[in-house]
Amino acid sequence: MIAIQPQGDSVTFSVKVHPRARLEQIAGVLGTALELEIAAAPVDGKANEACIRFFAHLLKVPRSSVTISAGNRSRNKVIRVVGISAARVEEALTAALNG
Repeated sequence: MIAIQPQGDSVTFSVKVHPRARLEQIAGVLGTALELEIAAAPVDGKANEACIRFFAHLLKVPRSSVTISAGNRSRNKVIRVVGISAARVEEALTAALNG
């Protein structure tokens, strides 16, 4: 499973993004990072915005609660979610991975 790091009132986890995919979905786990397929192209921040939107919807939090804290110009990103527990994130990610 991926490493979910609680940090005060927020949680961070690593993601490897695969842009220009057919579907937007969690594809699996690569080491300690989550593999995320995004339909948007990595142009003008569209893939980053799609990544934020995906996790906000999956975790049922406002889009303003989800940010990319590292890796804005890379496929390897660190996602930060404010106002959610590590247990709730793990539960949602496990459910998405299983199906």
